[in-house]
Amino acid sequence: MGAGEFFQRYFVDPIKYNQGYNPVNTTVYAIILGIAVLLLYRLLKKLGIRVNETFFVSLMPYIFLGPLMRAMTDVGMLPRTYLTVSPGGYFVIAAFAIAALFVVWRHVGPGEKFYPLYRDVGLLLVGGLLFILIINLDKVDFRWSYFYYFLPALLAAEAFIWALSKKFEIIRNNRILFYTHFYDATTTFVGIQFFGYWEQHVLARTLIDMTGTPAVMYLEKFVILLPVVWILDRMMEDEDPDLINFVKLAMFILGFGPGTRNLLITLMGV
Repeated sequence: MGAGEFFQRYFVDPIKYNQGYNPVNTTVYAIILGIAVLLLYRLLKKLGIRVNETFFVSLMPYIFLGPLMRAMTDVGMLPRTYLTVSPGGYFVIAAFAIAALFVVWRHVGPGEKFYPLYRDVGLLLVGGLLFILIINLDKVDFRWSYFYYFLPALLAAEAFIWALSKKFEIIRNNRILFYTHFYDATTTFVGIQFFGYWEQHVLARTLIDMTGTPAVMYLEKFVILLPVVWILDRMMEDEDPDLINFVKLAMFILGFGPGTRNLLITLMGV
């Protein structure tokens, strides 16, 4: 198999034919993500931008852009191209977020004025997509029955994390991450169990096939998340707090982004 055929089979065809992820592209994308996290962290340090709660809030509009763009693509409001579905769509959103960061930083510097202005630029981008959504609402057949399944499942899942956070400090200190990833697991569980969707990621798809239930997503999330936050909090406590915060921010995005995409796609009847 030549390099071109290899790239076509493992990277182009899965996007073109909506085949989901495979072990090859999953590994490559994971490596790219790891490198990107380190490079972006160094960029923020160089620019003097702190990775704290204020930065997290200012970044939220950009985090929401990805799943919104994907849902609007799947419903037909945006053209389906390599740049509007994952992983290309996430590269596009990242490019917008980084470009906006540079523009705002050059305008006001890394001080307190940076964060609200950076947030507002992101809100303008979200507003643009929402405007396209509003003028194309005739293309959407909202599936409001989704919430009959989603809300009870979400409440049960988050109540479980809340109960654990009362007993275990490691979960209490990282409860936002656990809440977010159990939200993601819930959107996957409801979509597959009640609306006939399928899982695109290799590990999750394998676990679902082995157990026969998408509820295994909760266990997968917990088993992966717990040792990661343990390492970050207990074994890397002497590292730069901004680095730890940025890694946790990346983990939050990996839960919130796909979860919100799943929610929007199911709700919009895609």
